[in-house]
Amino acid sequence: MHRWNAMRASFWFLPCVIVALAIALAVTLTHLDGSALEQWMKRYPRLFGASAAGGREMLSTVAGSMISVVGIVFSMTLVALALASSQYSSRVLRTFMRSRVTQASIGIFAGIFVYCLIVLRGVHGTDDSVFVPVLAVSVAMLLAIVGVVVLIVFIHHIALSIQASTILANIAEETIDAMASIFPQMDDPSLANQSQADAAAAALVETLCWIAVPAPKSGYLQSVDHAALLHIACEGKLIVRVERDVGQFVLADTPIFSVSGESASARTACALHATIAVSPYRTVEQDPAFGVRQLVDVALKALSPGVNDTTTAVQCLDYIGAVMATMARRAIPSPYRYAEGELKIVVVAPDFASMLAAAFDQIRRSAGGNVAVILRMIASIDMLGSLAVGKGRQEDLLAQLDYLAEISARTVPAPHDSALVARRLAPVRRALAAGCVRRSQAAPPSLRCES
Repeated sequence: MHRWNAMRASFWFLPCVIVALAIALAVTLTHLDGSALEQWMKRYPRLFGASAAGGREMLSTVAGSMISVVGIVFSMTLVALALASSQYSSRVLRTFMRSRVTQASIGIFAGIFVYCLIVLRGVHGTDDSVFVPVLAVSVAMLLAIVGVVVLIVFIHHIALSIQASTILANIAEETIDAMASIFPQMDDPSLANQSQADAAAAALVETLCWIAVPAPKSGYLQSVDHAALLHIACEGKLIVRVERDVGQFVLADTPIFSVSGESASARTACALHATIAVSPYRTVEQDPAFGVRQLVDVALKALSPGVNDTTTAVQCLDYIGAVMATMARRAIPSPYRYAEGELKIVVVAPDFASMLAAAFDQIRRSAGGNVAVILRMIASIDMLGSLAVGKGRQEDLLAQLDYLAEISARTVPAPHDSALVARRLAPVRRALAAGCVRRSQAAPPSLRCES
């Protein structure tokens, strides 16, 4: 899965696949030309009839045009990447690189160029013999038209993709998908009677003797293959503890796993290393906190004195609220994994409070005196309070509200603005302090589309 995600985020994989398909198409169509096409050539001479010189000229024109367009596409892509890096954050670049439209556009233009080269090689026109792969040449003309359409679509895509709203929406969508795959629903049957088993597991963990397995290299823990980890633990009759959470930075030769069991050996360490991916960069698939990190980075850049773009910062808070709402409605997965009722794996459990702090703390510290951003943070906390389930989460939100009240009192000098913030804070504080979830008190019936 790690390798597949890395290939999907690269500029080379999909273009190479398309180029390979273009090569196969060119070879196939060149060999298909023969007597079977003579009837079509006689019936539509203006469409399929072409001399060797004419075929070469058209193929050369299309090939030259496509390689020029490839250069234009690369230039536009690099300009978009540079603009996104400087104006938003360098961490959003992988969102651009994962764009299927950009990858497919590069592949289609390069594929058409390679196709024309191969067909051009098959055109023979001498005194002794003349061979023109008419079908292949005709397809080249159609591919040239396709290339023009793709170029128009690519320019439209680039114009949309550098807009702040598009970037933030893509990051939020990817993060919400990652959260939905990691955090179970509140009514998940697997959560039933879990607290009692987890309490016994926590007591057992404290009594075990652990052997450290050091990290193979330094970098960010990008992913963990939990299925493979469970297989190793069951096969070796071991209990494996993962010492770092996905997204954390690990140092070479510091513990990344701890193992308890008599069968632990050097082969076990090698097998455990194969279940993790340590990389120079983070990804969102198993690390939704990185998605939140990207949204926060864009907000911080927008609030910096050199940019001072309050609207973009407010948009970031809107999407941060959407991401945190997904987590607020879901349960926190247990750090303990079992097989046939026996404890096998212990992982670092995510925490709502820490995710909330990652989402709001840095923005709050950079938003001193900015009433619009403070009010939007209050609105986000109000919305999360109406969705969050559990007393602990209400208390975490109330703490964030108190921090906002403090920074507002300290940095908002105008009496009118201070009074406005206070009026917004008061009802939200009362609701959170009472542990109210307004949606469950008097919410009207709702209809959901199941399609």
